[in-house]
Amino acid sequence: MTDVQERSQTDPGPERRPGELGARELARWLWRQLTSMRTALILLLLLALAAVPGSVIPQSGVDALDVSRWKDQHPSLTPVYERLGLFSVYDSAWFSAIYILLMISLVGCIIPRTFHYLRTIKAPPPRAPRNLLRLPDHASYTSVDGVDDVLEQARVVLRSRGYRLRAPDEGEDAVSAERGYLREVGNLVFHVSVIVVLVGFAIGSLLGYQGGVLLLQGQQFANAGASYDDLDPGSLFGSEDFDPFLMTVDSFDIEWLTEGSAAGTARKFNAGLTYRESVDAAEQTYDLRVNHPLTIGDTDVFLIGHGYAPVITVRDGDGNVTYDGPSVFLPQDPSFLSFGVIKPPAAGIGFDGFFYPTFALVDGDPVTVWPDDLEPLVSMLVYTGDLGQDDGKPQSVYALDTERADPVLKDDGQPFRLDLRLGETQTLPDGLGTVSFEGVEPWVRIQISQSPGKLIALGGVVLALIGLLGSLFIRPRRIWVRARRQGDATMVEVAALDRSGGGDVGEVLASVVAELRGPPPDDAPDPPADQTDREQDDRP
Repeated sequence: MTDVQERSQTDPGPERRPGELGARELARWLWRQLTSMRTALILLLLLALAAVPGSVIPQSGVDALDVSRWKDQHPSLTPVYERLGLFSVYDSAWFSAIYILLMISLVGCIIPRTFHYLRTIKAPPPRAPRNLLRLPDHASYTSVDGVDDVLEQARVVLRSRGYRLRAPDEGEDAVSAERGYLREVGNLVFHVSVIVVLVGFAIGSLLGYQGGVLLLQGQQFANAGASYDDLDPGSLFGSEDFDPFLMTVDSFDIEWLTEGSAAGTARKFNAGLTYRESVDAAEQTYDLRVNHPLTIGDTDVFLIGHGYAPVITVRDGDGNVTYDGPSVFLPQDPSFLSFGVIKPPAAGIGFDGFFYPTFALVDGDPVTVWPDDLEPLVSMLVYTGDLGQDDGKPQSVYALDTERADPVLKDDGQPFRLDLRLGETQTLPDGLGTVSFEGVEPWVRIQISQSPGKLIALGGVVLALIGLLGSLFIRPRRIWVRARRQGDATMVEVAALDRSGGGDVGEVLASVVAELRGPPPDDAPDPPADQTDREQDDRP
């Protein structure tokens, strides 16, 4: 008995049931499943579905003000959405998992296909089939020239038409030619461009940032992290990467549509900016409009929204000014009915309510009938007590904490409401002071971002388009010419094949045969009507 037989009897090793996979085989099977085209398409569909909440639910990285307003309107859903990460979908763990799996699947699927296309591009045309007359598109004719002369003429004709020729083997009686290799180049370019796009997006998400800030007319902005209302930096973006510019909103103009079904919609709006690319740089101006961003260094500045800020002055019972200035009110609907709060510092009094740009009563209900500030009115409730301003906790400037405060009441026990038109002053009950509505100032919402990988992603998209067009419109074709001596003449067989499917190569075949045969001699009789040199499938 040999040593191997003895070891097999004494130590047979772990038994494995039929069909059972070991760790290595299981890992290989999982990798093949992940990198299959079917899995990539499923993950791509899941990614598209996962992006839907990001376009429906306000995102903190895009508009933190909208998120804050949504939370105030849906207090019961807010904890659930926060736990699921729906206010920051694209930064959530589940979205990142789908994205990473998709990238792995695409890369694992694309790289082998890339090498396959490279081999296809370099491959010579295949040998001629044994029976060319069985192909769907074929023709045959006889020639008085010798076999070598016919084959040499075929090489000259096909090479002049841009076909790549197979190197002739000794004793081979056929010429093999192929064109349309750029179709495979198009496939290769398309697959590589997908990786380029992914790399571009990855660079942008790691090294870039996006932030938003709300600026009043005349307010200056210094590009630093602390100046933003909301900021979503990439994981590799540092505070030293901000472009050090200063910017001031000098003016804001808006033009409204006044006729048709779109009346009350902004036709265009623009903000006049003054900016310096650094503290010591010369001052420059720019007319910031929608889809016309200002570029400063590597930073893009976009105009994405606007609204109104009523100028309110609050005085206490002794006539001292406790609050004075514009207060930002956030639009609630296309009519620019806006909600806002006023919180005088350490005064124990607060206000929240609505701003009506063009106030009117319709069937007894207060509404704004036009988005422009033609007949502005401020309507607010008044609260006193503990408004949470001394808790030391961060508070939103767009919400008033009234949980431990009491509303100011009228003599009949109803809540006291301030209704102020422009220029009016109203006295508060219980000697709390007065409130004046002194003006309206516009505000604009600015989005500022750096996207260092956008040119790479754009280049990838352009490459993908070029590759897709090449793979769709370039038709790879193969042509074979075989010559054999039969008696005193040479039998020539020609066949063509369209590899892309659905292509009609009949005309191509006819033109190649006509060029190979050459013009008939002047004294040659016309061929009988019942004879044909081409033996093709029946077709009109």
